[in-house]
Amino acid sequence: MTRGRRLVLAGALLGMSGVIAGCGRKGVSTTLAPVSQPVTAGADSLWKQLEDAFRRGRWADAQRHAEAAALAIGPADPRYYRLHFLQGEIFFAQDNQLQAVREFRRVADEQPDGPLAADALVRAGDANADLWRRPELDPTFGEAARAIYEEALARYPGTPAARRAGIRLTELLEMFAQKEFKNALYYFRFKAYDSAILMLRSVIATYPRASVVPTALERLVQAYQILRYEEDVKETCEYIKQYHPDPLGPVRLCKG
Repeated sequence: MTRGRRLVLAGALLGMSGVIAGCGRKGVSTTLAPVSQPVTAGADSLWKQLEDAFRRGRWADAQRHAEAAALAIGPADPRYYRLHFLQGEIFFAQDNQLQAVREFRRVADEQPDGPLAADALVRAGDANADLWRRPELDPTFGEAARAIYEEALARYPGTPAARRAGIRLTELLEMFAQKEFKNALYYFRFKAYDSAILMLRSVIATYPRASVVPTALERLVQAYQILRYEEDVKETCEYIKQYHPDPLGPVRLCKG
């Protein structure tokens, strides 16, 4: 994920004149508590400096101004959760994804019906996903991202944030499918065909829309043929003919 893509949403947030008020999901008011004390001129100045550094992509300066603003802007200030959202974006831009996750989750969890909550939750997923960049690596962060995207879909159905979560989840599932397929190929190459069969069947059943499925079906048929599991070959070929009839695909391994 490029830094430019990371910051599209945050750039829009900077254009807001204040935190949106009104009714959020389930009719709960999203208006923050009234300001209990006047916003200081110092806070306003720090906020402007933060916005300027953020727009210019000067992340070290933006982080410094955000930390200073955090001392002047309390929970009663309408900018409080927007500040933490921007801090998350700043950390993300500096490749400090774990700290970014903490900031985004703070926004999503402390004010779950607020105007920034859905976007913050998806960004927490993005930050986790960014830490799992290749299928062959440990998928711990990928699993965390998957759980967050699924949480966003459940908590905020029908929202733009949920739609983004769905797209990111599809991309993530593709990586999981690739990882499991590579593991299956490892066993296939070393002629541990029964183990390869189990993993190939899992890839096909768990990730039926993944791009690796046609190739996984080819390897599955080949493994069955090597082991002379004729009934399994027949059953798999019937599945292939129904769902993957492309003559250049795995169906070419099926006779009749």
